[in-house]
Amino acid sequence: MSTFEPPAETLADVVLVDYGLGNLRSATRGLERAGASVEITDDPEAFAAADGVVLPGVGAFREGMENAGPLREALTDHADAGRPLFGICLGMQMLLTSSEEADHEGEGEVTGLDLVPGTNVRFDVDRKVPHMGWNELSVERDHPLVEGVDGEYAYFVHSYYAEPDDPDAVVATADYGVDFPAVVANEAGNVFGTQFHPEKSGETGLRILRNFVEYCADR
Repeated sequence: MSTFEPPAETLADVVLVDYGLGNLRSATRGLERAGASVEITDDPEAFAAADGVVLPGVGAFREGMENAGPLREALTDHADAGRPLFGICLGMQMLLTSSEEADHEGEGEVTGLDLVPGTNVRFDVDRKVPHMGWNELSVERDHPLVEGVDGEYAYFVHSYYAEPDDPDAVVATADYGVDFPAVVANEAGNVFGTQFHPEKSGETGLRILRNFVEYCADR
């Protein structure tokens, strides 16, 4: 039986960015259950009216950045203004500066949003890639997004992981032959991302989404 109690009222208005690669349906359901009113849109003007913006993503780094290219300025302006921006899976990787994925695929360098300086690197371990499954979260430092989830399990599907330039950008880690960042955040704390899918991570994911919605409401 679920122990998660959804709020009785809407806590925050959230924009879910539609750039053609997001897991929009399940992300919307999770955010709504966590207390958000969700607008799915690719209209940059909607970002300014929202309490927070979610950048979901499933797929390749190059395709993600190409699809989101028209929204780059609006996303960076939103972040630079100190407003909450939450990247999920590929969306989290897009917050960084670059990714080995494009080079690995012979596509050359691709520039990310550079909101959390660093690069995404491919797993170089004797494990199956992509990494798929449930892994324990180890919280490394305080951040509102990870309140109450230390030692809980989340669902991952990925072949690349973040290597931020600043070690303090790592909020939580998980282990897959190597300790890798499961949650990252910028220095100001308003831009953050999860390598795992909270919308597919049961009670842990709902707690993460509720933490995000409450963070947006508090801002």
